Amino acid sequence: MTEQDRQISDAVAREQHRLRGFIRRWVADEGEVEDILQDVFYELVEAFRLAQPIEQIGAWMRRVARNRITDLFRKRRPAPLQAGAVETQGGDGEALGLEDRLPSPAAGPEADYARGLLLDELTAALDELPEEQREVFLAHEIEGRSFKEIAAETGVGINTLLSRKHYAVLHLRRRLRAIYDDFLTS
Repeated sequence: MTEQDRQISDAVAREQHRLRGFIRRWVADEGEVEDILQDVFYELVEAFRLAQPIEQIGAWMRRVARNRITDLFRKRRPAPLQAGAVETQGGDGEALGLEDRLPSPAAGPEADYARGLLLDELTAALDELPEEQREVFLAHEIEGRSFKEIAAETGVGINTLLSRKHYAVLHLRRRLRAIYDDFLTS
C-alpha cells in the first residue's frame, strides 16, 4: 500500500462515523446518506490524486458533505419553513424554502461564509433537540412529508407529532433568534 493510500484509508476510518452522523442530521433516507458519504470519499480520493493540499481533512470532508446535502435539497425543492418565518413568500407569491432563505453560495465569499455559519448554527440547534422532536421537524420541514405520512410510518399519533414539532419550533426560534437579529442588522 502506498503512503497516499494509507493516508486515505486512515482518514476514512477516522472520520467515517462522525461524517455519517453529520449527514444523518440533515438526510433521513439511509440510501441517500450512503450516497453522500461515498461522494465525499470519492472527492477525497480525487483530491489526493490531484495532489491538492488538504490541511484539515475532517473539516474538508464535512464541507464537501454540506455541499452535497445542499445539492440534494436543491434537487428536492424542500417544503417551506413556515413556522416563525418573517417572509414566507417570494415576489411571485410562491412559498420560500430553506434553500431560498440562505445566502447563495454563488454570491461570493462573504455570502458563502454566512451560509456556512447559518447552517452550522442550525445544525447545532437541531442537535440540541430531543431525537423525537428533531425527527418530526426534519421529516416535515426538510423532507416535505405530511403529518399523516409520518404518523403512518412511525405509529405515533398526529397530535403527538404536531406537539413535538411545535416544541422543536419554539426551541429553534429561541436558539436562532440572536443570529437572525445579527443578520437583519448587518
